[in-house]
Amino acid sequence: MSGPHSRQPAPFLPLSAMATRSTEELIFEACLREVQAPKPGNVHPGAAFSDLTCEDFIRSAHAVAPVLARAGELGIGPAILLAVQATRRVVATNTNLGMILLLAPLAAIPRDRSLVDGIEPILAALTRDDAVAVYQAIRLAMPGAMGDVPEGDLAVGPTGTLREMMALAANRDSVAAEYARGFPIVLGRGLPILARRWHDEIWEEAVVGLHLELMVAIPDTLIARKCGPEVARESADRAERVLDAGWPADPNGRRLCVELDAWLRADGHRRNPGTTADLVAASVFAFLREHRG
Repeated sequence: MSGPHSRQPAPFLPLSAMATRSTEELIFEACLREVQAPKPGNVHPGAAFSDLTCEDFIRSAHAVAPVLARAGELGIGPAILLAVQATRRVVATNTNLGMILLLAPLAAIPRDRSLVDGIEPILAALTRDDAVAVYQAIRLAMPGAMGDVPEGDLAVGPTGTLREMMALAANRDSVAAEYARGFPIVLGRGLPILARRWHDEIWEEAVVGLHLELMVAIPDTLIARKCGPEVARESADRAERVLDAGWPADPNGRRLCVELDAWLRADGHRRNPGTTADLVAASVFAFLREHRG
C-alpha cells in the first residue's frame, strides 16, 4: 500500500493515549479500527467486495478526518458536503457516507463537553441550509437502495431543517434515526458495549462484538432496504445465534460467526450490513473520544 492517501497507523495507540489525540486523529483512528476489524459481512483486510477494498476505506478515512474535525467551525451540512467531496477525489464509490453523517455532529461537540451532554444542542441547531448541503452530498455519494419516498425525496429537495428531514426517514434508516432521536444507538448502546468489551490487546474482538450486538438490537436498515425487512430480521437472528453460542470463546460460536459471514456475503454482497458498520465507526470514535484513561 503506497501513495499519499494510504496512511495507516502502525501500531494502533493504546487507550491511555486517546486523551491527548486531536479530533482529526481520533476520527482517523476510529475509521481505521472499524475497517481493520474482521466484522461479518463487511470489508476488512481479509475480505473485499468486487468494487470496494480495505485500501479504499483507508484512503477515505485519510480524506475526511481533517474535514470532519472542523465540523464545529464549518457547520454540520457544509462539513458533510466537503467530506463527501474529499472522498470522491480519492475513491470511485461510496465508502463512507453513513460514517460522515454520523461523525460530523459528534466531531462538532467541544472537547470539554461530553458527547451525551453535547449532542442535543448540535442537533437542535441544524438548519434548512444544512439540509440543502446534505442533500447535495447524498446525491454526490450516490448511495444504493435509497428508493422513492413520499416526503423528503432527494429529487425534490429539503422542505425543513436537516433534523426534520432526517426524522422523515427515521423509520427506514438508522443513521437518520440517530439525528431524529439524539444518537441513542451510538451513545446509548455503542459506548456501553465497547466499555464492557474493549481491551487494547483484543480490540478487534470488541469491535466485532459491538457489530454483532448492534445487528441483533437494530436489524440493519441497509439490508432491509435492499432485501426486505424479513431478511434484515434473519440477519439479526443469525447474529444472535452467534452470541448465544458463546462467541468468541466457544468454537461453536466461532463456527456460526464464519457461517454468518458467508451468508451475508452471498448473493453479491446484497446482505452487507453497511449501516451497522457506520454505527460501529461512530461508536468507536465516541468511545475513543470519551476515554479519559
